[in-house]
Amino acid sequence: MTKIYVDADACPVKSEVERVATRHKVQVFVVSNGGLRPSANPLVENVIVPEGPDVADMWIADRAGPGDVVVTGDIPLAAKVVEAGATVLKHNGEFLTERNVKEALAMRDLMADLRAADPFRQGGGKGFTKADRSRFLDSLERALRAAK
Repeated sequence: MTKIYVDADACPVKSEVERVATRHKVQVFVVSNGGLRPSANPLVENVIVPEGPDVADMWIADRAGPGDVVVTGDIPLAAKVVEAGATVLKHNGEFLTERNVKEALAMRDLMADLRAADPFRQGGGKGFTKADRSRFLDSLERALRAAK
């Protein structure tokens, strides 16, 4: 049975996940270390993990497997769950797969090194757009259809 795991801290597409999951009648686990408003939807379970580095990621990585969908922007988590057979979807609708997750992990590490080498370098990630939200909805729909 397909399940959706959402790495919920700073996730801009929680309501979109709930909407698509409800249409497909798929269980959703919204995992965070607190501070989120619980959903009244019976398909959505809020999982509150203890404070600590990567505790939510470990909770998801311990459970996600083949046929499941993981929504995250965390590349190390994505690498773990791709290896476990889950489908990974970033907030902008991009899939992370066996083919591209190692490259994404290497790029993340390179950027961290560059930021560490130049303390004046400011992180300047792109903003989340309507096009990203639309692409995410389309990708999640495709991922759930493929999982069934």
